[in-house]
Amino acid sequence: MAALFRSVYRSFHSSVPRWNTMLHPPNPKDYESGAKLWRNLTFFVAFPAIGLCMANAYIGEKEHIEHWNAHRPEFVPYEYLAIRRKRFPWGDGNHTLFHNPRVNALPEGYEE
Repeated sequence: MAALFRSVYRSFHSSVPRWNTMLHPPNPKDYESGAKLWRNLTFFVAFPAIGLCMANAYIGEKEHIEHWNAHRPEFVPYEYLAIRRKRFPWGDGNHTLFHNPRVNALPEGYEE
């Protein structure tokens, strides 16, 4: 039982903040190496990684658009799609808010 109490006391005692560290904060010069490390990681790892991800997304989207333009699905006028019971409150009332004439078909078919 004493061994259990001792192990619980040690784990609790090591996790409680010490008063002397709270009263006397460390010197700001102690953080310079950490700040330099994170600055270098940001500029030499994070920003190039973001650039590579952007290039990958751009190339993939470019291939997707080329494939879409070559193999656009044929428009089939289903009765239950694109039902317009009320006009949209913008434009001519037939186009959705984020309408793309190459991709989004109207009830009559594609515009382009």
